[in-house]
Amino acid sequence: MAHYEHVFLARQDLSQSQVDSLAAQATDIIEKNDGKVTKTETWGLKSLAYKIDRNRKAHFVLLNIEGPGSVVEELERQTRINEDVIRYMTIRVDEPEEGPSVMMRKNERDNKKRRDREERN
Repeated sequence: MAHYEHVFLARQDLSQSQVDSLAAQATDIIEKNDGKVTKTETWGLKSLAYKIDRNRKAHFVLLNIEGPGSVVEELERQTRINEDVIRYMTIRVDEPEEGPSVMMRKNERDNKKRRDREERN
């Protein structure tokens, strides 16, 4: 089975529950096509480098997928149709990343720095 990382950006005006529902829909599509989601991470609402469809921010979600290429084809087809998703990218990886992704580690590191700064003040 091949391993993939699928990241999508959802519109900024969606609530967190709607973003979670988008991730659940993607998971359903993958599982219906004989694939498996090994990890789902929500990176939160982040600023974009440039406006995309009048959005300055977006909700970022990562899915680690295991399955055949047809799973990715169907997932990308369904994602293209969805108006709430403003961008997406799927890449094939040799093996899935264990533990939290780089983005999650960065958030933890930033939170630790913020706590240390507040303790000093």
